[in-house]
Amino acid sequence: MPDASYAATHVSRSTVEPRRFSVIGPILSTVAFTFVTYLTIGLSLAVLPGFVHGTLGFGAVMAGLSISMQYVATLISRARAGHMADTLGPKRTVLAGLVMCGVSGLLLLFGALAATIPALSLGLILMARLALGCAESGVATGAIAWGMAQVGHQHTGRVISWNGVATYGAIAAGAPLGVLIAHSFGFAAIGALSLVLMVIAFPLARLKRATPLAAGERSSIRRVAARVVPHGIGLALGSLGFGCIATFITLLYAFHGWSDAALTLSIFGVMFVGTRFVFGKMITRVGGYRVAMVSFAIEAIGLAMLWLASGMWLAAAGAAVAGLGFSLVFPSLGVEAVNRVPENSRGAAIAVFSVFLDVAMVAVGPLGGLIAAGMGFNSIYGFAALAAVLAVALTLVLKTRTERSLSVA
Repeated sequence: MPDASYAATHVSRSTVEPRRFSVIGPILSTVAFTFVTYLTIGLSLAVLPGFVHGTLGFGAVMAGLSISMQYVATLISRARAGHMADTLGPKRTVLAGLVMCGVSGLLLLFGALAATIPALSLGLILMARLALGCAESGVATGAIAWGMAQVGHQHTGRVISWNGVATYGAIAAGAPLGVLIAHSFGFAAIGALSLVLMVIAFPLARLKRATPLAAGERSSIRRVAARVVPHGIGLALGSLGFGCIATFITLLYAFHGWSDAALTLSIFGVMFVGTRFVFGKMITRVGGYRVAMVSFAIEAIGLAMLWLASGMWLAAAGAAVAGLGFSLVFPSLGVEAVNRVPENSRGAAIAVFSVFLDVAMVAVGPLGGLIAAGMGFNSIYGFAALAAVLAVALTLVLKTRTERSLSVA
């Protein structure tokens, strides 16, 4: 449900539901900026670890860190993005994120051109990743708040789901496109294209209607966090699997001498998006907790398949199953988390909840690199599968606790 501060007016439940396109249209026109931002993330996802590891000559830990630095910045800036959306408005938050995404593309371009000086190149790349993390915070948080403000609190699930479709659809499209561009024009072209995309997206975002802010005292971040943190821990446990696939799948394939790692990322993304389309309404029908538990269990199976994979096709199948499972984790737990706070604090709740995805992505790089160095790349996915199993247990506890509190009330 949307933060009430974003609503221009308050409507009663007796208000006639808008036509389908009047809901989907504003949502799609808003999450389009999420798509463009995550397309830039996807462009470098499959080629950046190889560039750092192969071209620049750094080890697996540094290759993993080059990906994780983005999520360090996202983790640090997520709360600020939520505050901006509450006080300055979602539109300005998205615009700021798009600017940072353009800066990231420029820094990545310079880093690629400085490849003959590995230390300088790596430094510029890490700065680019930090800028991209700030961009992700601004655009993702702002787009969800902007979408909810336009279509009303009753469509929260749709906004979150479509934003996720834009996110992972962009990654699925960006990964193979990035490989093609890097092979055809060099790694520097990834930075150049990222900059061009932002030059196009920024004026389009400026033309889109802003949603007015409404007066009203908002809950403190501590009060919101107290209600949302348990759900966020579940999100973090489930997100470790996605982080391992995003960060280390190319190195896993290279280690075994397999090809088409980028295709595996695309398969994950396609399964993610397809599951949202087919099963997205299950959250409303059976409840977020039930959907989350099933999702975590399926994800654990897919990650176990990757752990035990002896060939590229089994690994691809494992990524597909993991994508199917991970698809509904964020919206299913997110809806339950948002429902635990007042309407005028739900934008902040989304920001706090999303931080735990960032925590997982930050941890994946260095921890996964250490596991790979000591036990091999396959073992990373065994630990991620265990985390997903723990998430099932945690969600069951949250479900039971919520049901008991409702029965008492």
